[in-house]
Amino acid sequence: MTVTRQRARRVELASFLRSRRDRITPEAVGLPPGPRRRTPGLRREEVAMLAGVGVTWYTWLEQGRPINVSVQVLDAISRTLRLDEAEREHLYRLADLPSVPQPPDHGGLEPEVQLILDRLDPLPAVVYNGRYDVLAWNRTYGALFPNIVTAPPATRNALWQIFVARSCCLPMIDREAELPQLVATLRAGFGRHLDEPAWTDFVRALSAESPEFARMWAAHDVARPGSRTKAFRHCEAGEVRTVSTSLSLAAPREARMVVYTPVGEEDRERIAWISAHPEIPPVAEHTH
Repeated sequence: MTVTRQRARRVELASFLRSRRDRITPEAVGLPPGPRRRTPGLRREEVAMLAGVGVTWYTWLEQGRPINVSVQVLDAISRTLRLDEAEREHLYRLADLPSVPQPPDHGGLEPEVQLILDRLDPLPAVVYNGRYDVLAWNRTYGALFPNIVTAPPATRNALWQIFVARSCCLPMIDREAELPQLVATLRAGFGRHLDEPAWTDFVRALSAESPEFARMWAAHDVARPGSRTKAFRHCEAGEVRTVSTSLSLAAPREARMVVYTPVGEEDRERIAWISAHPEIPPVAEHTH
């Protein structure tokens, strides 16, 4: 591991631990609130006590110092901070324990992937990499998100278009619930790419363009890609409810296909209508 990556990993680890500690109140773990608290969260010495580790050792860990950690200690800290499975995996990755070898990256998408996407029509389907760059899509996805698929390659990224584009131009309904989940998934992937300029430059640029993204990024929430219920509103077809399913691909590394399946028969009919009318934008022109 390069010195730059080690330093970046320790900084990210320190920030993540502080953010998780700040969200747990003393009352939640059976401790008295106590006077003169700067934040509502736990103090370092309280985390150390509850996890059964030394205060100095935990302080050094949270400060990002180069110290040795063990599986048992990280497990204890995870339990104390009440980390879920995605957060625990993120903590282990940042602590570089255990070391999990990355599979070889075989390059771009296999040609069969586009064939699969096309055969899935009228179900909207897209392929993202770990950074939410849009690598491939089918007709119905393009009809739902024309601003994403028609963007220049440098900004053909779902997060960039969602956060930088005006909210009026997107068919997404529950923006307040969806955006934090997207950012949390990005944060989990970021832990594997701490010293890669493509990732750090992307996060820095998007943070500068979108204060909303910067605020969510600073929360240090992490999540795994998975099935979720998502709703979209089309100016002609109306509201469409779907379940998104994320499927990992063999190559390139961390690429995944996301397929949106209609919840009910009415949703299925509306998706079919959208697919048959890709020339009609999801948001009416006069609302731009």
